[in-house]
Amino acid sequence: MAAADIRLTGVERTFGADEIIVSKTDPKGRIIYANEVFLRMAGYTEAEILGKPHSIIRHPEMPRCVFKALWDTIEAGREIFAYVLNRSKNGDHYWVFAHVTPTFDASRTIVSYHSNRRAPRRDAVDKAKALYGELLAIENRHADRKAGMEASTKALLDKLSAIGVPYDEFVFSL
Repeated sequence: MAAADIRLTGVERTFGADEIIVSKTDPKGRIIYANEVFLRMAGYTEAEILGKPHSIIRHPEMPRCVFKALWDTIEAGREIFAYVLNRSKNGDHYWVFAHVTPTFDASRTIVSYHSNRRAPRRDAVDKAKALYGELLAIENRHADRKAGMEASTKALLDKLSAIGVPYDEFVFSL
């Protein structure tokens, strides 16, 4: 079954405050490591997940502009924090507070990305959910996916500019 064929169940999965979801990808975003908590929450076996694009767990209610911001940041060699809604293999969903960092070799070339995800605060999830709903609605108003992502990116940047904070500071204010 392809990730696009997964039907959403509306069931939210949670994990413990003392647990950390860990994964690593190659520079193209293909999973090269997933810990037991990742496998349990995503509902995949290690054999099913290794070598697959990390987007296999992308939830369709996540705005594309958030992933654009994430990729733009880590490809530039910087870390990023974000609230992310993920989808399990069976269609369940789970929220995470993600910290994604690039890994460099001795010549400062990015060789992989490392992501640690913790259980998010419920109040922050509610705020992220509201914002992501607005951004997704903007994206969905455009027949062209790229135009939708550009419009939602502009809306996000305008919001950040209006409150006078950079993205990372905004994320920690949720």
